Amino acid sequence: MSEASAAAVSLSGVLEVLEALWPEAGAEDWDAPGLVVGDPESPVTSIHLMVDVTPESVEEALEHGADLIVAHHPLLLRGVTTVAESTYKGHIIATLIRAGCALVTAHTNADAVPTGTSARLADLLELQQHKPITEGLQPGHGLGRVGTLAQPRSLYEVAVALGEILPHTAIGPVVAGDPEAMITTVSLCAGAGDSLISHPAVTASDVYITSDLRHHVASEAREQAQLWGGPALITISHFSAEWLWLAQAAAELEARVDIPVSVSDLNTDPWTFQVQRVGDE
Repeated sequence: MSEASAAAVSLSGVLEVLEALWPEAGAEDWDAPGLVVGDPESPVTSIHLMVDVTPESVEEALEHGADLIVAHHPLLLRGVTTVAESTYKGHIIATLIRAGCALVTAHTNADAVPTGTSARLADLLELQQHKPITEGLQPGHGLGRVGTLAQPRSLYEVAVALGEILPHTAIGPVVAGDPEAMITTVSLCAGAGDSLISHPAVTASDVYITSDLRHHVASEAREQAQLWGGPALITISHFSAEWLWLAQAAAELEARVDIPVSVSDLNTDPWTFQVQRVGDE
């Protein structure tokens, strides 16, 4: 690919491709996907994908020569009153502008497509005939996924398989349930999916896999399950579950634009280590 052909692609042209891949109409009402920083008429010659926009991941993107970052998590999801460089968000925005690097986010609109974050996790777990937990605007679109394992496996084996699929972080799969319980039907939601925990497709499954499950949500779900049936629970790293999608996103982008696409290999999970008590002195 020549430099001329790469420079011929404008940011607005890439935005059209991103909209075709991850339509913003599929985002949740509270979400804020789309262009955050950048001139739509500027050329794009290199794209870098990441989960979280942090000073370190931006530095990594610029070292790759990227002039467009596509991030999963929005930098400006919640309102700010300043972009002073004494704040980390202001620092990032100023860094991007000075470097001539645009920033686009694809969040719940990238979760909801048939090749999105949850579908990627379902594919890696080899779930059969998986479909959305909640139906979206188009067939096959929607949040979460539910499907069946090719062969029943114990809850412990499912948790181990997850640990082998996910990139290493301080907190691996944490399980609530009988390790010997046999699992056939799996529901999951990459990212924080506690809002789906009472959905009929989830309560009818053998295990529900998601991230950021809080104490009361998990406790109430397990008490409900013990009385009237319901899934075991596995909570996993939010970052890890969604990082898996980046390779899929890069492949889809590279198939549609004549621009190099790289994927961040930084661990931006906020948790850095954990300590487990192994016994009394």
